[in-house]
Amino acid sequence: MRILLTNDDGVHAPGLEVLERIARTLSDDIWIVAPMEEQSGAGHSLTLSRPLRVRKHGEKHYSVSGTPTDAVMMAIGHLMKDQRPDLVLSGVNRGANLGEDVTYSGTVSAAMEGAISGVRSIALSQVYSREGLGDAIPFEAAEAWGERVVRALLAHPGRARTLVNVNFPALPADAIRGIKVARQGFHQVDRTRIVRGTDPRGYDYFWFGLDHSDSAPEDSDLAAVAEGYISVTPLHFDLTHDASLAALREGLTP
Repeated sequence: MRILLTNDDGVHAPGLEVLERIARTLSDDIWIVAPMEEQSGAGHSLTLSRPLRVRKHGEKHYSVSGTPTDAVMMAIGHLMKDQRPDLVLSGVNRGANLGEDVTYSGTVSAAMEGAISGVRSIALSQVYSREGLGDAIPFEAAEAWGERVVRALLAHPGRARTLVNVNFPALPADAIRGIKVARQGFHQVDRTRIVRGTDPRGYDYFWFGLDHSDSAPEDSDLAAVAEGYISVTPLHFDLTHDASLAALREGLTP
């Protein structure tokens, strides 16, 4: 099995090293193509207004001067064009990708690009507590459970143009209660935070942040992680709201 690894935290991110160790329990044919720098929050953005550069770091190990989507497109369309990957693994992300946050996530979007390209794709993220950790993010749960989660998913037939979003809770590995398949949730409060500051030249700047929310709708990915389970959520990119089709056709079609 040929596996492509990518992420949105950058080619030197600790979570990518965790992902490589997980992947090497599944195959020896591992390719890494990731952004040169952190691209958190890049979503499914694609670079069109400037050229991209590719840097080789070792055998089957590259970085791309662009977004996670750019990295996957470069891998499948150029670096691996002679033999496409059988599986795309994206992560292990530093932080949760739950609820509506999947729409901002470069990690999830990289897996989405793999799915669009017809490759089975899985996004993996490690939830963590922000209190007193700084950059020291414990990947213990992902490290201990990653292989068994991916193997369990691969044991089931994948669906075309569908990706799977996996989140590991911020718990020691032996405290995790198991795996729970859950729907995508939605935070029920406004978590947007805008921090205003002034630069050394006296100009204002603004910094976006997303505050933590304890809202967790029942049977959602948010609830599963809050209850100590690894959440597994199938996602697809058909954004059509089927329930509105009939009403709109009736009202707008002559």
